[in-house]
Amino acid sequence: MINVLTIDREYGSGANVIAEKVAQRLGWKLWDQALTTEIARSLECEKTLVQEREERPDPLSYRLMKSFLRGSFEGSLSTPRLKLADAEGIRAITEQLVMNAAREGNCVIVGRGSAYYLHDSPDALNVFIYAPFEEKVRRLQAAGYSEKEAIELAETVDVERADFIKQNFGVEWPPRPYFHLMVNSAMGDDCVVQTILACLQSVQTCFVR
Repeated sequence: MINVLTIDREYGSGANVIAEKVAQRLGWKLWDQALTTEIARSLECEKTLVQEREERPDPLSYRLMKSFLRGSFEGSLSTPRLKLADAEGIRAITEQLVMNAAREGNCVIVGRGSAYYLHDSPDALNVFIYAPFEEKVRRLQAAGYSEKEAIELAETVDVERADFIKQNFGVEWPPRPYFHLMVNSAMGDDCVVQTILACLQSVQTCFVR
């Protein structure tokens, strides 16, 4: 029985809006910004800090500094275990939260590596949403970004996301075998929502049989 839907996405594809609509139609809990909030609470830091660092690797300079600090503290029993709001700290907490959400079921989880953590789960349907570059720029401009900002974001965010997935899961992003359905959001949000729901219903029917 499928009771978890993961939605990975290209930045600017409108997946957050689509995921919200799907969750509302299903009556399932949406884990998007709520997941970021829980990560921040667990790490005892500001939500904005998590938003800046989730789904992207730490800069090389930071990784070198962290390696130095770990070496400096190694073997010290009196040193408390730090809750670091860096890529690895956020990733570890995210994995716990995603797995907990999946165990509870009836949820839609947006990004954060959820499709990769739940890749082998028989209860999860993994969806990937993409869009042509011009469509992503249009959507980002509609969200309030200037044309220059929208183009820069569309060009850079997914590069960092791909680096994060490669570093943590050892696959080239997006790995097609990980997804049951890949949808172009240029067809319109409502059409994408209907496509996802139809796929979910079809898979559920196959399970019943």
